[in-house]
Amino acid sequence: VSGLYSNIAYITLSGYVEMNKYRYLYFTVLFIVYVLIICSNSTIVYIIWTDKDLHEPMYIFIAALLFNCVLYSTTVYPKLLIDFLSEKQIISYSACLFQFFTFYSVGGTEFLLLAAMAFDRYVSICNPLRYQAIMTKATVTSFLILSWIIPFIHLGAETFWSAKAKLCSFNLKGIFCNNSIFPLQCVKSRLITIMGLVSLVYVVILPILFTIFTYTKILIISFEKGKAFRRKAAETCIPHLLVLIIFSYLAIYGIIIARVESDLSETVQFVMTLQLLVYHPWLNPFIYGLKMKKIYKRLKFSHLTIV
Repeated sequence: VSGLYSNIAYITLSGYVEMNKYRYLYFTVLFIVYVLIICSNSTIVYIIWTDKDLHEPMYIFIAALLFNCVLYSTTVYPKLLIDFLSEKQIISYSACLFQFFTFYSVGGTEFLLLAAMAFDRYVSICNPLRYQAIMTKATVTSFLILSWIIPFIHLGAETFWSAKAKLCSFNLKGIFCNNSIFPLQCVKSRLITIMGLVSLVYVVILPILFTIFTYTKILIISFEKGKAFRRKAAETCIPHLLVLIIFSYLAIYGIIIARVESDLSETVQFVMTLQLLVYHPWLNPFIYGLKMKKIYKRLKFSHLTIV
C-alpha cells in the first residue's frame, strides 16, 4: 500500500532486503540489541541517579547522554521491529515526519551534550579553582535544557514546513524516516534547504568544532603539566572523545547516505544503515561503565551485592 488512502499519505519503506527469508532473524537480533541498549543505559543512569557521590556535573551529563541514547533508539527500534514482522513496510507521512523530527532532534541533543561535557572537563582540568563557582547547579540545568530545546526548535520548524510540501513519490529508499523524505517532495524547497543547513550548523557543526577546540586546549595544557595531570585528563576525556568520534562518524555517514544517490547494493546499504542504530547507543554505556572509575566501581559493587 502506497500513495493516498482515506486522505492519508502512506509511504512505502523500500530499504528492507530478503524480508521473507530473514524477517525472524532480523527481528530476534534487533530485539535483543534494543533490550541490551535499554538495560545497559538505564542501569548506569539509575546508578548515577541513586548514588549521591555521583551527583557531580560530569556524571549528571553522562546520565543525560545515556538517557538520550534510550530516546534515540526508541525513535526507530519499535517501528523497525513491527516492520520486520509485517508483510508490507509502510508508514503514514505524518508518522514519518514525526520519526524524522524525533530522530534528528534527539541526535542533535547528543552533540550539544557532548559540547557541554567538553566545557565541564575544560573548567575542571584547566581552571579547577573556579570550577565550583562556574559549574553551579543552575549552569548545569541550563546546559541540559538548552541541549534539548535548541534541536527541538530547529527541527520543529523544518518538520512543520516539510508537512506542507506536496509529495510526488511515496517510495522511501530506506528503513526509517531520515533525510530520505526530501526526495519524495515534488519541489525542492529553498526554505527547507536553508532551514536544514542552519540546523546542521547550529546543532552539529558548531558543537563539534567547540568540542574539538576545547579538547585541543586540554591536550596542549596537559603536555605542559606533569604525568599525574596528563593521567587525570586522559581518564576523564578519553571516554568523551571516543563517543564524539563514533557518533560524528555515524551521523556524517547517515547524512551522506540519505542525501546522496549511492551505487551500493541494497543489501550493503541495509546493513550499513543498521549500524547507525546499533553501535552508538550500545557502545556508550560500556565506554562510560568501563572507563569512568567511579561508575565502574559502583557497577562492580552492585554486581557483588546481587551475587
